[in-house]
Amino acid sequence: MNRRDFSKTFAASALLSGFPGNAAHSQETATMTSPQAFEIAIPEPQLADLKYRLQHTRWPDQPAEAGWAMGTSLDYLKRLTDYWINEYDWRKAEKGLNALGNFKVEVDNIDLHFVHRPSTNPNAVPLLLLHGWPDSFYRYHRVIKALSKDFHVVVPSIPGTGFSGRTALPMDQVADLFARLMTETLGYGKFVAAGGDSGSIIAMSLAQRHPEVLLGYHVTDVGYPDYTTDFSVLTAPEQAYAGAIQKWFFTHGAFNLVHATKPQSLAFAMNDSPVGLAAWIMSFMAGMGVGDEADQRFGHDELITNIMIYWLTETAASSFRIYAANAMQPPTIKGTNTGVPVAVATEVPIPGGVRLPREWADRQTEGNVIQFHDMEKAGHFAAWEDPEFFARDLREFASLLAG
Repeated sequence: MNRRDFSKTFAASALLSGFPGNAAHSQETATMTSPQAFEIAIPEPQLADLKYRLQHTRWPDQPAEAGWAMGTSLDYLKRLTDYWINEYDWRKAEKGLNALGNFKVEVDNIDLHFVHRPSTNPNAVPLLLLHGWPDSFYRYHRVIKALSKDFHVVVPSIPGTGFSGRTALPMDQVADLFARLMTETLGYGKFVAAGGDSGSIIAMSLAQRHPEVLLGYHVTDVGYPDYTTDFSVLTAPEQAYAGAIQKWFFTHGAFNLVHATKPQSLAFAMNDSPVGLAAWIMSFMAGMGVGDEADQRFGHDELITNIMIYWLTETAASSFRIYAANAMQPPTIKGTNTGVPVAVATEVPIPGGVRLPREWADRQTEGNVIQFHDMEKAGHFAAWEDPEFFARDLREFASLLAG
């Protein structure tokens, strides 16, 4: 494995923890806006409009005994919507979101929202947490406070989602943007990145495009076998994994193609019907192996809050267009062995799935994996599903880097 001594760079990063920055910035920084505290405050008429739409939903029919087999369960969504109308409290959720510490800044003409929780620990390491779809920055709300004991935590909304601007960018450009956010806007010399889903792709792109700013990265997936893969060189565990991924794609993955090719056609319905948006998002929560288990893993309130973030910001359409942007410019996740250390925490497979094998992680990261753990409880949304494991695994990775 490729190992480096990061003790000096960790110490240097800790010294560069000032917010919004320090005097070592380049001249180009002066052209960037300064971060401003941001408070989420949704107007009452917008919430009233939402309630009206929920109450006047025109429900589709559903084949008998369909359950989740053909998409989101009608019975489940009716229960969720009833709770949404009669019991869910957005103002309570809004208060919790505001307590995370929200900011906005313009970087490269992109309106960027991010949570920033600096640590009081003098040895804290900057940590960039990266979400995917159909989650949001909210994926990390259960770990931000705990992680801030040891890390300066930064959680941006990917452009096109949440409270960032509705500009859909390919993942390489997002990686460039977040590198500037961390180093120029926030003044962190080097940092650790962590993510899953699109967040993993952004982290791997950062390693290829900006290895000089990464201490290491922690991911729950490392890209999947596809048409670029030479299947003849794969080991037996990798072949089994590739077969399971192919099965998942044909069973659950049609949304990738719809988002990548016809995002605007889908956007009309998703921007007009909150129940339609909820059905679309929950379908892919189910596709990741949760289904009705979502209530036990997350609860109605948190599931709805994640949906609300997309609904209230009207970012469903722009979040779909991210897939189209990536189709036009595929992300750079391989090519150069940068020597950036990697931690992998593998997801619990969905029924019929196969867990990510170590061989595939090593192949995708050029052998730079220095920590590899199988999660016992968490699936695709690791920090949300098992925050204790996620925080502990990150701390262990940081200790390896520092040692």
